[in-house]
Amino acid sequence: MLDIILDTLIDALKILPFLFITFLLMEYFEHKLSNKSKETIKKSGKYGPILGGIIGAFPQCGFSVAATNLFIGRIITLGTLISVYLSTSDEMLPILISEGAKASVIFKILLIKVVIGIIFGIIIDLIFRKTIEVNHIHDICEDDHCDCEHGIFKSSVKHTIKVILFIIAISFVLNTAMEKFGEEALEKLFLKDNIFSSFISSLVGLIPNCGSSVVITELYLNKVITLGSTIAGLLTNSGVALILLFKSNHNMKENLKIVSLMYLIGIICGIVIDLIGITI
Repeated sequence: MLDIILDTLIDALKILPFLFITFLLMEYFEHKLSNKSKETIKKSGKYGPILGGIIGAFPQCGFSVAATNLFIGRIITLGTLISVYLSTSDEMLPILISEGAKASVIFKILLIKVVIGIIFGIIIDLIFRKTIEVNHIHDICEDDHCDCEHGIFKSSVKHTIKVILFIIAISFVLNTAMEKFGEEALEKLFLKDNIFSSFISSLVGLIPNCGSSVVITELYLNKVITLGSTIAGLLTNSGVALILLFKSNHNMKENLKIVSLMYLIGIICGIVIDLIGITI
């Protein structure tokens, strides 16, 4: 047990500086692009899902939170919102970078999420699009989550501490499980190479917390789940945006429809990717 604890802490310390630098850079670019991106989405019209999918690929939950506010104010369409949600990566990108994943792997995962977000965003707008009116809108939780008013350094430190603690906890559990039960037992638990694996990972991804994207990414890096299951879970993960949606959008039927659409899309895409046999 002592060896497992030491190995977990050593691995976490190795990636800690890379994680902080990654967050610092991402916070900087997010602050620079945030207002411009929101204005771009507002003016996007029928091209909303395309721009939403691209903008949503920028890491952190800031854009998904902003998109949620815009949707609640009926400034963007449902398709644009779903497009942003599907392409959002939350903590996936900093973990992949800090863990030394190949640039080609990171790019392909992001590209898959963006393409899926755009395609389903367009389809959803074609099916569900209604005339929307511009209402007054309030930014409710963006600052509360990111602590942006205190600058990017403090925000980066906050994110780094939060994520590294998740990584330590999850790595400890995974290392202990692999030591005690073996990798095959974990693969069976998460139904690796089973068509129902995407059902589980998509459900985990819906948890409105950065921990879910950390879990899914770590499982993928440890080869416990397939690419399809990974994509399924990352598609349904939109950070804390769903908390804001349920808190501020009083149309509960609409909220449940959004969650159901995301879950269904995650499952379908995960299954298709595994059936086709896509690997990266």
